[in-house]
Amino acid sequence: MSWTFELGYAMEENIGPGGLAEADIAQVEEAVAKSLKNLETGRESGEPFFLKLPYDREPAERCASWAATARERFDNFVLLGIGGSALGPRAIMDALRHPFHNLVDNAQRGGMRLFVCDNVDPTQLSGILDVVDLERTVFNVVSKSGGTAETAAPFMIIHKMLEERFGPDGLKERIVLTTDPEKGELRRASQQEGFKAFDIPPLVGGRYSVLTPVGLLPAAALGLNPVELLEGAAWADEKFRTEDVRDNPAALLATISYIFHVRKNRNILVMMPYHNGLLTLAEWFQQLWAESLGKQYDLDGGEIFAGSTPVRALGATDQHSQLQLYMEGPPDKLVVFLRVDDPGPDVTIPDAYSDREVLSYLGGHTLGELIRAEQEASAAALAKAGRPNITISLDKLDARALGAMFFLFEIATVIAGDLYRVNPFDQPGVEMGKRLTYGMMGWKGFERQSTVPKKPWRLRQE
Repeated sequence: MSWTFELGYAMEENIGPGGLAEADIAQVEEAVAKSLKNLETGRESGEPFFLKLPYDREPAERCASWAATARERFDNFVLLGIGGSALGPRAIMDALRHPFHNLVDNAQRGGMRLFVCDNVDPTQLSGILDVVDLERTVFNVVSKSGGTAETAAPFMIIHKMLEERFGPDGLKERIVLTTDPEKGELRRASQQEGFKAFDIPPLVGGRYSVLTPVGLLPAAALGLNPVELLEGAAWADEKFRTEDVRDNPAALLATISYIFHVRKNRNILVMMPYHNGLLTLAEWFQQLWAESLGKQYDLDGGEIFAGSTPVRALGATDQHSQLQLYMEGPPDKLVVFLRVDDPGPDVTIPDAYSDREVLSYLGGHTLGELIRAEQEASAAALAKAGRPNITISLDKLDARALGAMFFLFEIATVIAGDLYRVNPFDQPGVEMGKRLTYGMMGWKGFERQSTVPKKPWRLRQE
Protein backbone atom coordinates (compact mmCIF):
# COMPACT_ATOMS: atom_id res chain seq x y z
CA MET A 1 0.00 0.00 0.00
CA SER A 2 1.03 3.60 -0.40
CA TRP A 3 -0.25 7.09 0.19
CA THR A 4 0.65 10.54 -1.09
CA PHE A 5 0.46 13.92 0.63
CA GLU A 6 0.16 16.87 -1.73
CA LEU A 7 0.95 20.05 0.19
CA GLY A 8 1.75 22.58 -2.53
CA TYR A 9 -1.60 24.37 -2.39
CA ALA A 10 -0.95 25.23 1.26
CA MET A 11 2.32 27.01 0.51
CA GLU A 12 2.88 30.75 0.28
CA GLU A 13 4.59 30.41 -3.10
CA ASN A 14 1.40 29.02 -4.62
CA ILE A 15 -1.47 30.78 -2.85
CA GLY A 16 0.06 34.07 -1.77
CA PRO A 17 0.72 35.75 1.58
CA GLY A 18 -1.90 33.72 3.43
CA GLY A 19 0.00 30.51 2.73
CA LEU A 20 2.50 28.50 4.70
CA ALA A 21 6.11 29.69 4.73
CA GLU A 22 9.23 27.79 5.72
CA ALA A 23 9.61 30.20 8.64
CA ASP A 24 6.22 29.13 9.98
CA ILE A 25 7.33 25.52 10.20
CA ALA A 26 10.66 26.50 11.76
CA GLN A 27 8.87 28.28 14.60
CA VAL A 28 7.14 25.09 15.77
CA GLU A 29 9.73 22.55 14.66
CA GLU A 30 11.25 22.16 18.11
CA ALA A 31 7.87 21.57 19.76
CA VAL A 32 6.95 18.99 17.11
CA ALA A 33 10.28 17.18 17.55
CA LYS A 34 9.66 17.02 21.30
CA SER A 35 6.19 15.60 20.71
CA LEU A 36 7.61 12.94 18.38
CA LYS A 37 10.24 12.00 20.97
CA ASN A 38 7.49 11.61 23.55
CA LEU A 39 5.60 9.32 21.18
CA GLU A 40 8.70 7.21 20.64
CA THR A 41 9.10 6.87 24.38
CA GLY A 42 5.42 6.06 24.64
CA ARG A 43 5.77 3.15 22.26
CA GLU A 44 8.03 1.52 24.84
CA SER A 45 6.18 2.54 28.00
CA GLY A 46 2.62 2.11 26.75
CA GLU A 47 1.65 5.74 27.36
CA PRO A 48 -0.53 6.53 25.49
CA PHE A 49 -1.70 2.95 25.36
CA PHE A 50 -3.34 3.11 21.93
CA LEU A 51 0.18 3.09 20.43
CA LYS A 52 0.44 -0.61 21.31
CA LEU A 53 -2.78 -1.64 19.61
CA PRO A 54 -1.41 -2.33 16.09
CA TYR A 55 1.05 -4.85 17.50
CA ASP A 56 -1.32 -6.95 19.61
CA ARG A 57 -3.11 -9.25 17.16
CA GLU A 58 -4.73 -11.56 19.74
CA PRO A 59 -7.92 -9.44 20.23
CA ALA A 60 -8.44 -9.32 16.45
CA GLU A 61 -8.01 -13.08 16.19
CA ARG A 62 -10.52 -13.62 19.01
CA CYS A 63 -13.01 -11.34 17.25
CA ALA A 64 -12.53 -13.19 13.97
CA SER A 65 -13.02 -16.56 15.67
CA TRP A 66 -16.26 -15.47 17.38
CA ALA A 67 -17.61 -13.92 14.17
CA ALA A 68 -16.89 -16.99 12.06
CA THR A 69 -19.23 -19.00 14.29
CA ALA A 70 -21.77 -16.21 14.82
CA ARG A 71 -22.19 -15.63 11.07
CA GLU A 72 -23.54 -19.17 10.74
CA ARG A 73 -26.24 -18.40 13.31
CA PHE A 74 -27.05 -14.73 12.76
CA ASP A 75 -27.71 -12.47 9.78
CA ASN A 76 -27.84 -9.15 11.64
CA PHE A 77 -25.34 -7.45 13.95
CA VAL A 78 -26.90 -4.52 15.83
CA LEU A 79 -24.42 -2.28 17.66
CA LEU A 80 -25.62 -0.20 20.60
CA GLY A 81 -23.08 2.55 21.29
CA ILE A 82 -22.36 6.23 20.85
CA GLY A 83 -19.43 8.46 19.92
CA GLY A 84 -16.24 6.51 19.33
CA SER A 85 -18.09 3.27 20.06
CA ALA A 86 -20.26 3.81 16.98
CA LEU A 87 -18.40 6.06 14.53
CA GLY A 88 -15.45 3.71 14.03
CA PRO A 89 -17.59 0.66 13.17
CA ARG A 90 -19.71 2.79 10.81
CA ALA A 91 -16.55 4.07 9.11
CA ILE A 92 -15.32 0.51 8.64
CA MET A 93 -18.53 -0.69 7.03
CA ASP A 94 -18.93 2.34 4.76
CA ALA A 95 -15.31 2.25 3.58
CA LEU A 96 -14.87 -1.48 3.05
CA ARG A 97 -18.24 -2.94 2.20
CA HIS A 98 -20.75 -2.53 -0.62
CA PRO A 99 -22.30 0.96 -0.42
CA PHE A 100 -25.66 -0.74 0.10
CA HIS A 101 -24.28 -3.59 2.16
CA ASN A 102 -27.42 -4.22 4.19
CA LEU A 103 -29.55 -4.55 1.05
CA VAL A 104 -27.57 -7.11 -0.95
CA ASP A 105 -28.29 -10.82 -0.59
CA ASN A 106 -26.44 -13.10 1.81
CA ALA A 107 -24.15 -14.65 -0.80
CA GLN A 108 -22.96 -11.28 -2.12
CA ARG A 109 -22.74 -9.63 1.30
CA GLY A 110 -20.04 -11.90 2.75
CA GLY A 111 -20.94 -11.10 6.35
CA MET A 112 -23.69 -9.96 8.64
CA ARG A 113 -25.73 -6.85 8.06
CA LEU A 114 -24.64 -4.08 10.43
CA PHE A 115 -27.02 -1.64 12.08
CA VAL A 116 -25.73 1.02 14.47
CA CYS A 117 -28.01 2.49 17.12
CA ASP A 118 -26.08 5.56 18.23
CA ASN A 119 -28.85 7.89 19.38
CA VAL A 120 -31.72 7.77 21.84
CA ASP A 121 -34.13 9.18 19.28
CA PRO A 122 -36.82 6.47 19.61
CA THR A 123 -37.38 6.34 15.86
CA GLN A 124 -33.89 4.92 15.31
CA LEU A 125 -34.15 1.89 17.60
CA SER A 126 -37.76 1.17 16.68
CA GLY A 127 -36.83 1.46 13.01
CA ILE A 128 -34.01 -1.07 13.39
CA LEU A 129 -36.35 -3.47 15.17
CA ASP A 130 -38.83 -3.08 12.31
CA VAL A 131 -36.37 -4.46 9.76
CA VAL A 132 -34.44 -7.19 11.63
CA ASP A 133 -35.58 -10.68 12.51
CA LEU A 134 -34.81 -11.07 16.24
CA GLU A 135 -34.35 -14.79 15.74
CA ARG A 136 -31.40 -14.04 13.43
CA THR A 137 -29.98 -10.98 15.22
CA VAL A 138 -27.14 -10.52 17.73
CA PHE A 139 -26.76 -7.28 19.70
CA ASN A 140 -23.33 -5.83 20.52
CA VAL A 141 -23.45 -3.42 23.47
CA VAL A 142 -20.39 -1.17 23.53
CA SER A 143 -19.51 0.96 26.57
CA LYS A 144 -16.41 0.87 28.73
CA SER A 145 -18.17 2.15 31.83
CA GLY A 146 -21.48 0.48 31.06
CA GLY A 147 -23.24 3.53 32.48
CA THR A 148 -23.43 5.69 29.36
CA ALA A 149 -27.11 6.64 29.29
CA GLU A 150 -27.40 6.64 25.50
CA THR A 151 -26.17 3.02 25.43
CA ALA A 152 -27.65 1.75 28.69
CA ALA A 153 -31.22 2.76 27.78
CA PRO A 154 -31.47 0.77 24.52
CA PHE A 155 -29.61 -2.12 26.17
CA MET A 156 -32.26 -2.29 28.88
CA ILE A 157 -35.01 -2.23 26.25
CA ILE A 158 -33.39 -4.97 24.16
CA HIS A 159 -32.56 -7.06 27.24
CA LYS A 160 -36.19 -7.17 28.33
CA MET A 161 -37.45 -7.83 24.81
CA LEU A 162 -35.08 -10.75 24.17
CA GLU A 163 -35.57 -12.28 27.58
CA GLU A 164 -39.35 -12.25 27.22
CA ARG A 165 -39.21 -13.81 23.77
CA PHE A 166 -36.31 -16.29 24.03
CA GLY A 167 -35.79 -16.87 27.74
CA PRO A 168 -32.46 -16.62 29.65
CA ASP A 169 -30.56 -18.97 27.30
CA GLY A 170 -31.76 -17.23 24.15
CA LEU A 171 -30.96 -13.87 25.73
CA LYS A 172 -27.43 -14.97 26.54
CA GLU A 173 -26.60 -16.08 23.00
CA ARG A 174 -28.00 -12.90 21.41
CA ILE A 175 -26.03 -10.32 23.41
CA VAL A 176 -22.28 -9.77 23.24
CA LEU A 177 -20.60 -7.02 25.25
CA THR A 178 -17.55 -4.84 24.54
CA THR A 179 -16.46 -3.20 27.77
CA ASP A 180 -13.84 -2.74 30.48
CA PRO A 181 -12.08 -6.03 31.34
CA GLU A 182 -12.68 -5.76 35.09
CA LYS A 183 -15.23 -3.15 36.14
CA GLY A 184 -18.41 -1.36 35.14
CA GLU A 185 -22.04 -2.35 34.75
CA LEU A 186 -21.54 -4.32 31.52
CA ARG A 187 -18.71 -6.34 33.03
CA ARG A 188 -20.99 -7.10 35.98
CA ALA A 189 -23.73 -8.16 33.56
CA SER A 190 -21.28 -10.46 31.79
CA GLN A 191 -20.26 -12.09 35.05
CA GLN A 192 -23.78 -12.48 36.41
CA GLU A 193 -25.68 -13.39 33.23
CA GLY A 194 -23.03 -15.16 31.21
CA PHE A 195 -22.82 -12.81 28.24
CA LYS A 196 -19.82 -13.15 25.95
CA ALA A 197 -17.59 -10.10 26.48
CA PHE A 198 -14.65 -8.52 24.66
CA ASP A 199 -12.23 -6.16 26.39
CA ILE A 200 -11.60 -2.47 25.82
CA PRO A 201 -8.15 -1.76 27.30
CA PRO A 202 -8.70 0.46 30.37
CA LEU A 203 -6.20 3.08 29.19
CA VAL A 204 -7.78 3.52 25.74
CA GLY A 205 -10.43 6.23 25.50
CA GLY A 206 -13.48 5.83 23.31
CA ARG A 207 -12.39 8.02 20.42
CA TYR A 208 -9.05 6.15 20.21
CA SER A 209 -10.66 2.70 20.47
CA VAL A 210 -11.42 1.78 16.85
CA LEU A 211 -8.46 -0.65 16.74
CA THR A 212 -9.73 -2.51 19.81
CA PRO A 213 -12.72 -4.91 19.72
CA VAL A 214 -14.85 -1.75 19.49
CA GLY A 215 -14.02 -1.73 15.77
CA LEU A 216 -12.47 -5.15 15.31
CA LEU A 217 -15.56 -7.12 16.33
CA PRO A 218 -17.95 -5.34 13.91
CA ALA A 219 -15.30 -5.67 11.19
CA ALA A 220 -15.20 -9.42 11.76
CA ALA A 221 -18.99 -9.60 11.80
CA LEU A 222 -18.99 -7.89 8.41
CA GLY A 223 -16.79 -10.69 7.08
CA LEU A 224 -13.59 -8.64 7.04
CA ASN A 225 -10.24 -9.72 8.45
CA PRO A 226 -9.70 -7.40 11.43
CA VAL A 227 -5.99 -8.26 11.59
CA GLU A 228 -5.54 -6.33 8.33
CA LEU A 229 -6.70 -3.11 10.03
CA LEU A 230 -3.91 -3.58 12.57
CA GLU A 231 -1.38 -4.37 9.86
CA GLY A 232 -2.19 -1.09 8.14
CA ALA A 233 -1.87 0.84 11.39
CA ALA A 234 1.50 -0.77 12.08
CA TRP A 235 2.67 0.12 8.56
CA ALA A 236 1.65 3.73 9.17
CA ASP A 237 3.31 3.80 12.59
CA GLU A 238 6.64 3.07 10.95
CA LYS A 239 6.21 6.22 8.84
CA PHE A 240 5.67 8.32 11.99
CA ARG A 241 8.95 7.44 13.71
CA THR A 242 11.09 10.09 12.04
CA GLU A 243 11.54 13.36 13.91
CA ASP A 244 11.79 15.32 10.66
CA VAL A 245 8.43 17.05 10.43
CA ARG A 246 8.76 17.36 6.65
CA ASP A 247 8.98 13.59 6.23
CA ASN A 248 6.42 12.57 8.84
CA PRO A 249 2.79 12.56 7.58
CA ALA A 250 1.18 12.76 11.02
CA ALA A 251 3.48 15.57 12.11
CA LEU A 252 2.82 17.43 8.86
CA LEU A 253 -0.94 17.22 9.27
CA ALA A 254 -0.79 18.39 12.89
CA THR A 255 1.72 21.16 12.14
CA ILE A 256 -0.10 22.56 9.13
CA SER A 257 -3.48 22.48 10.89
CA TYR A 258 -2.05 24.17 13.98
CA ILE A 259 -0.19 26.89 12.07
CA PHE A 260 -3.15 27.79 9.90
CA HIS A 261 -5.37 28.02 12.97
CA VAL A 262 -3.13 29.86 15.41
CA ARG A 263 -1.02 31.97 13.03
CA LYS A 264 -3.27 32.36 10.00
CA ASN A 265 -6.67 32.64 11.76
CA ARG A 266 -8.11 29.67 9.89
CA ASN A 267 -10.10 28.10 12.68
CA ILE A 268 -12.17 25.67 10.56
CA LEU A 269 -10.67 22.40 9.35
CA VAL A 270 -12.67 20.90 6.49
CA MET A 271 -12.25 17.19 5.77
CA MET A 272 -13.57 16.57 2.25
CA PRO A 273 -13.29 13.05 0.84
CA TYR A 274 -13.90 12.48 -2.87
CA HIS A 275 -15.06 8.93 -2.18
CA ASN A 276 -18.43 8.13 -0.66
CA GLY A 277 -16.93 5.34 1.41
CA LEU A 278 -14.71 7.77 3.31
CA LEU A 279 -17.45 10.18 4.40
CA THR A 280 -18.00 8.36 7.70
CA LEU A 281 -14.24 8.36 8.29
CA ALA A 282 -14.49 12.15 8.12
CA GLU A 283 -17.30 12.01 10.70
CA TRP A 284 -15.14 9.79 12.92
CA PHE A 285 -12.33 12.35 12.54
CA GLN A 286 -14.70 15.14 13.57
CA GLN A 287 -15.22 13.58 16.98
CA LEU A 288 -11.54 12.69 17.42
CA TRP A 289 -10.34 16.21 16.62
CA ALA A 290 -13.11 18.17 18.33
CA GLU A 291 -13.26 16.23 21.58
CA SER A 292 -9.49 15.89 21.88
CA LEU A 293 -8.46 19.48 21.15
CA GLY A 294 -11.45 21.66 22.05
CA LYS A 295 -10.27 22.69 25.51
CA GLN A 296 -10.79 25.78 27.63
CA TYR A 297 -7.57 25.35 29.62
CA ASP A 298 -4.00 24.43 28.74
CA LEU A 299 -1.79 22.06 30.73
CA ASP A 300 -0.84 24.87 33.13
CA GLY A 301 -4.43 25.84 33.82
CA GLY A 302 -4.34 28.95 31.65
CA GLU A 303 -7.47 29.83 29.70
CA ILE A 304 -6.85 29.42 25.97
CA PHE A 305 -10.02 28.09 24.26
CA ALA A 306 -8.02 25.78 21.98
CA GLY A 307 -8.98 23.82 18.93
CA SER A 308 -10.04 24.35 15.35
CA THR A 309 -13.54 23.28 14.33
CA PRO A 310 -13.67 20.14 12.14
CA VAL A 311 -16.28 20.10 9.38
CA ARG A 312 -16.95 17.27 6.98
CA ALA A 313 -17.95 17.67 3.35
CA LEU A 314 -18.31 15.23 0.45
CA GLY A 315 -16.94 15.69 -3.01
CA ALA A 316 -18.34 16.13 -5.54
CA THR A 317 -21.72 16.51 -3.78
CA ASP A 318 -20.73 19.48 -1.63
CA GLN A 319 -19.17 21.37 -4.50
CA HIS A 320 -22.80 22.27 -5.09
CA SER A 321 -23.57 23.23 -1.48
CA GLN A 322 -20.45 24.35 0.42
CA LEU A 323 -17.65 25.13 -2.04
CA GLN A 324 -19.01 28.60 -2.79
CA LEU A 325 -18.52 29.49 0.87
CA TYR A 326 -15.02 28.02 0.90
CA MET A 327 -14.11 29.99 -2.22
CA GLU A 328 -15.55 33.41 -1.44
CA GLY A 329 -16.71 33.37 2.18
CA PRO A 330 -14.63 34.19 5.26
CA PRO A 331 -10.97 33.16 4.83
CA ASP A 332 -11.12 30.97 7.92
CA LYS A 333 -10.76 27.44 6.51
CA LEU A 334 -8.10 24.89 5.72
CA VAL A 335 -9.43 22.13 3.44
CA VAL A 336 -8.10 18.58 3.55
CA PHE A 337 -9.12 16.51 0.54
CA LEU A 338 -9.13 12.70 0.71
CA ARG A 339 -8.85 10.76 -2.54
CA VAL A 340 -8.63 7.11 -3.63
CA ASP A 341 -6.63 6.76 -6.85
CA ASP A 342 -7.97 3.29 -7.65
CA PRO A 343 -11.54 3.22 -6.33
CA GLY A 344 -12.25 -0.22 -7.78
CA PRO A 345 -14.74 -1.13 -10.54
CA ASP A 346 -15.34 1.90 -12.73
CA VAL A 347 -18.20 2.92 -15.02
CA THR A 348 -17.61 4.23 -18.55
CA ILE A 349 -19.65 7.15 -19.85
CA PRO A 350 -20.99 6.19 -23.31
CA ASP A 351 -20.28 8.19 -26.47
CA ALA A 352 -23.79 9.55 -26.70
CA TYR A 353 -25.02 12.97 -27.88
CA SER A 354 -21.90 13.46 -30.03
CA ASP A 355 -23.59 16.38 -31.75
CA ARG A 356 -24.03 18.31 -28.49
CA GLU A 357 -20.84 19.90 -27.24
CA VAL A 358 -22.19 20.42 -23.72
CA LEU A 359 -22.43 16.60 -23.32
CA SER A 360 -20.16 15.01 -25.92
CA TYR A 361 -16.91 15.87 -24.11
CA LEU A 362 -17.83 13.38 -21.38
CA GLY A 363 -18.14 10.42 -23.75
CA GLY A 364 -15.48 7.75 -23.41
CA HIS A 365 -14.33 8.88 -19.99
CA THR A 366 -15.18 7.10 -16.75
CA LEU A 367 -16.87 8.27 -13.57
CA GLY A 368 -13.56 7.64 -11.81
CA GLU A 369 -11.82 10.04 -14.16
CA LEU A 370 -14.57 12.60 -13.64
CA ILE A 371 -14.49 12.58 -9.85
CA ARG A 372 -10.71 12.83 -9.83
CA ALA A 373 -10.87 15.79 -12.22
CA GLU A 374 -13.47 17.41 -9.96
CA GLN A 375 -11.22 17.03 -6.92
CA GLU A 376 -8.15 18.40 -8.69
CA ALA A 377 -10.18 21.29 -10.08
CA SER A 378 -11.59 22.15 -6.66
CA ALA A 379 -8.12 22.12 -5.12
CA ALA A 380 -6.74 24.33 -7.90
CA ALA A 381 -9.68 26.73 -7.74
CA LEU A 382 -9.28 27.15 -3.99
CA ALA A 383 -5.56 27.79 -4.40
CA LYS A 384 -6.21 30.37 -7.13
CA ALA A 385 -8.50 32.15 -4.66
CA GLY A 386 -5.76 32.09 -2.02
CA ARG A 387 -7.51 29.38 0.01
CA PRO A 388 -5.11 26.75 1.43
CA ASN A 389 -5.75 23.07 0.91
CA ILE A 390 -3.90 19.77 0.99
CA THR A 391 -4.72 16.38 -0.57
CA ILE A 392 -4.16 12.94 0.92
CA SER A 393 -4.34 10.19 -1.71
CA LEU A 394 -4.56 6.46 -1.13
CA ASP A 395 -3.53 4.14 -3.94
CA LYS A 396 -6.55 1.95 -3.05
CA LEU A 397 -9.01 1.58 -0.22
CA ASP A 398 -8.83 -1.69 1.70
CA ALA A 399 -8.62 -2.74 5.35
CA ARG A 400 -4.90 -2.01 5.60
CA ALA A 401 -5.31 1.45 4.08
CA LEU A 402 -8.19 2.25 6.43
CA GLY A 403 -6.19 1.08 9.45
CA ALA A 404 -3.36 3.36 8.35
CA MET A 405 -5.75 6.31 8.08
CA PHE A 406 -7.18 5.70 11.53
CA PHE A 407 -3.68 5.72 12.99
CA LEU A 408 -2.61 8.76 10.97
CA PHE A 409 -5.41 10.87 12.39
CA GLU A 410 -4.91 9.59 15.95
CA ILE A 411 -1.18 10.38 15.98
CA ALA A 412 -1.75 13.77 14.31
CA THR A 413 -4.32 14.62 16.98
CA VAL A 414 -1.89 13.81 19.80
CA ILE A 415 0.84 15.93 18.19
CA ALA A 416 -1.63 18.80 17.73
CA GLY A 417 -2.54 18.46 21.40
CA ASP A 418 1.12 18.95 22.30
CA LEU A 419 1.29 22.04 20.08
CA TYR A 420 -1.81 23.55 21.71
CA ARG A 421 -0.50 22.33 25.08
CA VAL A 422 -3.78 20.62 25.99
CA ASN A 423 -4.64 17.11 27.13
CA PRO A 424 -5.95 15.28 24.03
CA PHE A 425 -7.30 12.37 26.09
CA ASP A 426 -9.91 13.98 28.35
CA GLN A 427 -13.26 15.67 27.62
CA PRO A 428 -14.27 17.78 30.64
CA GLY A 429 -16.74 19.83 28.63
CA VAL A 430 -18.85 16.76 27.89
CA GLU A 431 -19.26 15.86 31.54
CA MET A 432 -21.48 18.82 32.48
CA GLY A 433 -24.11 17.81 29.95
CA LYS A 434 -24.03 14.26 31.33
CA ARG A 435 -24.58 15.47 34.90
CA LEU A 436 -27.47 17.69 33.86
CA THR A 437 -29.06 14.76 32.03
CA TYR A 438 -28.70 12.55 35.10
CA GLY A 439 -30.50 15.11 37.23
CA MET A 440 -33.28 15.66 34.71
CA MET A 441 -33.87 11.90 34.52
CA GLY A 442 -34.04 11.52 38.29
CA TRP A 443 -30.66 10.06 39.32
CA LYS A 444 -30.44 10.63 43.06
CA GLY A 445 -27.66 13.04 43.96
CA PHE A 446 -27.74 14.91 40.65
CA GLU A 447 -30.99 16.82 41.18
CA ARG A 448 -29.20 20.11 41.82
CA GLN A 449 -27.43 19.83 38.50
CA SER A 450 -30.71 20.42 36.67
CA THR A 451 -31.23 24.00 35.60
CA VAL A 452 -33.42 26.26 33.48
CA PRO A 453 -32.78 29.77 32.13
CA LYS A 454 -33.37 32.55 34.66
CA LYS A 455 -35.40 34.42 32.06
CA PRO A 456 -37.10 31.85 29.83
CA TRP A 457 -38.01 32.99 26.32
CA ARG A 458 -40.30 30.61 24.49
CA LEU A 459 -42.34 31.12 21.35
CA ARG A 460 -45.19 28.69 20.67
CA GLN A 461 -47.61 28.98 17.78
CA GLU A 462 -50.61 26.85 16.84
